[in-house]
Formats: sequence, structure tokens, C-alpha cells
Amino acid sequence: MTFWQTFISTFTLVLLAELGDKTQLSVMLLAAQDRPIWGVFLGAVGALIIASLLAVIVGASLARYLPTLYIQKGAGLAFVVIGFLLLLGKI
Repeated sequence: MTFWQTFISTFTLVLLAELGDKTQLSVMLLAAQDRPIWGVFLGAVGALIIASLLAVIVGASLARYLPTLYIQKGAGLAFVVIGFLLLLGKI
């Protein structure tokens, strides 16, 4: 896959995944509370950049030692566990 194909697919996936999630709703709430909107925006962007950087570093490191299939299965299991915790009101 070329750089631009990877960039566009990653951008689209993250954009769609982030729309309407708890993070976006929290940022909307902060902006609605008469806070400086550029401070809210830059804080949210900075946090997403750092979280994404950590995910890339951890994912690339895991890929050196584990087959991609195991990483995919682990991520899927993590989503299921998080879903159950949300349903039970633990998160």
C-alpha cells in the first residue's frame, strides 16, 4: 500500500470512529461552557495526536513479536470487554 492510500484509509477510519463518541461529546461540552474554543480545540488535537502516537508505537512493537492475527483478535476481544463494561455501567 502506498503512503497516500494508507493515509486516506487511516484518516477515514479514525474520523468515522471518532464521530459521536464520548471524546467528541466531551469536547463539545467543554466548548459550550464558555471556554476559549482554540484552547479546547488545541487540547483535543494534542491529546488525539499523543494517543495515536502511542497506539502506533505499541502496534508496531507488538507486530515485531506477534502475528498480526493475534493483534487483531486481541483488539477485538478488548472491544468486546469494553462493550460489556459499558453495558454494565462500569465505565
